[in-house]
Amino acid sequence: MAEKAKKISGDNGELGWPFGMKNYLLFGLALVVIAIGYITLGYGSITLAPILLVVGYCVLIPISLIIKDKKVEADSNHKTE
Repeated sequence: MAEKAKKISGDNGELGWPFGMKNYLLFGLALVVIAIGYITLGYGSITLAPILLVVGYCVLIPISLIIKDKKVEADSNHKTE
């Protein structure tokens, strides 16, 4: 009965790496945007720098952590079957 419940829930006890290439690209883009934000802040920009920093920290990094890569999701589905 426990095996049947495991199979229905899709949890086979294995944990895979949840991040794919799309996650790493978005995270890298976020780091570039943040770096550009700090560079523009160093040059004295009081409008562009905060916008870039907020976009990098509050938009791009969370998106890169939340978004699911279809290939990673498909690989995890194949392992559970």
